[in-house]
Amino acid sequence: MKFRTFGFGLAAAAAFVFLTAAASPAATLCVNPGGAMGCYTTIQAAVNHAHPGDIVYVTPGTYHEQVTIAIPLSLLGADAEATVIDAANLAHGVFVDGFDNAGLANVTIAGFTVEHALYEGILVVSAADVTLRGNRVLNNDTVPGAAFTGAPAGCPNQPGSGIYETDETGDCGGAIHLVGVMDSIVSDNEIAGNADGILVSDETGESRGNLLARNTVKDNPLECGIVLASHPPMNMTSPPFAPHFGVDHNTVAENLSQDNGVQIGGSGVGLFTDGMGRGHVTGNVIIHNRLIHNGLAGVALHTHVGPAFGLPADDMDGNQIIGNFIARNLADQGDTATPGPVGININSGGGSPVHGTVIAGNVIRQEAVAIAVNTPAEVDLHLNDFAPGKIGVADVCALDGASICTGTIDATENYWGCPGGPGAPNCSTAGGANITFTPWLRRPVTPAGEDKH
Repeated sequence: MKFRTFGFGLAAAAAFVFLTAAASPAATLCVNPGGAMGCYTTIQAAVNHAHPGDIVYVTPGTYHEQVTIAIPLSLLGADAEATVIDAANLAHGVFVDGFDNAGLANVTIAGFTVEHALYEGILVVSAADVTLRGNRVLNNDTVPGAAFTGAPAGCPNQPGSGIYETDETGDCGGAIHLVGVMDSIVSDNEIAGNADGILVSDETGESRGNLLARNTVKDNPLECGIVLASHPPMNMTSPPFAPHFGVDHNTVAENLSQDNGVQIGGSGVGLFTDGMGRGHVTGNVIIHNRLIHNGLAGVALHTHVGPAFGLPADDMDGNQIIGNFIARNLADQGDTATPGPVGININSGGGSPVHGTVIAGNVIRQEAVAIAVNTPAEVDLHLNDFAPGKIGVADVCALDGASICTGTIDATENYWGCPGGPGAPNCSTAGGANITFTPWLRRPVTPAGEDKH
């Protein structure tokens, strides 16, 4: 019988006497490599013996295992740098499995390094109220033979492939992947050396109301730093594709996303539909992030199906991009192409109108195009600060001859790099005929255009 420490005082004990039918109070189970003081030697053994609401406390050491969580509990490492889950040759470092345990909620994972998994470092499927806080998720996505093919599934031997792992060729899930997850928090994590950083998708259900905040996402070379992506529902990876569940009303706030996607092409923050059915990415807020030197735009919003292919339009309405610092990102490619490095790209590759997009208060530096737009709808962008001598706002159709963007761009009340406005000496310019830019700001909203993030 392993040691369980009960943490309740006299008042709780008295209440327990009178409420014998109530649930047992939370216990703390301990883990250390040597099993000293009656602790477990593996994290999974402690998790398997835990009851709902218990705490599993893990002392420093390296634990060579995958940890699968099926009940509400808190998994706490003593120190993120010294408490290591090494999942070499295993599918995941930590798997929060609401797929096989319906209704799973209230799980916390904090204070670990999670590394070397074949696929995701931390995978959460069909769960709610999950907190991932203060972890280091490093050098996962190690499966050999992964390649970008465009197929709906293609990571060798990946568990859940075609079910809750669709559209994952090449990146195989990356560092942290939330699938069909609601009302959860991913905060203050360090994420580096994976194929991609944080992925939120919707194969098993809507991913809604999640907060991704204050994470450092750097040097994940094959995909985006942070991505909200609508994928085909499970078991629906061949035509005719079903409408997607949706990635909706999530907040991405105060993160650093830098040097991601530079080998293949990935944005600092991406909002994407995948072209396999009617995607749904709505009402998300991208606010106060630093998005620097990523392989696509600092923020990229791409639709990939729609009227241009005789298909129903994606729904990517009502997203907001507010108060970010964006610099030195690279050009978008393919059906979302931009004429050079770009800060923000709103692009209807398949002709789906993108309605209700709000772009405000962003500081954009060292980009050939600060904001590129290609959509048959109106896009509003105000109070942004563009660098002098560049293209501040571009109707991409005016530059590449595309025929999709029949909409308009309301670019009034922006600062174009100097008081004179678009086209004045040393100011940014407006590229295209469908752009309204008068009146403009004669000084930046952020003093001297400084990065205040």
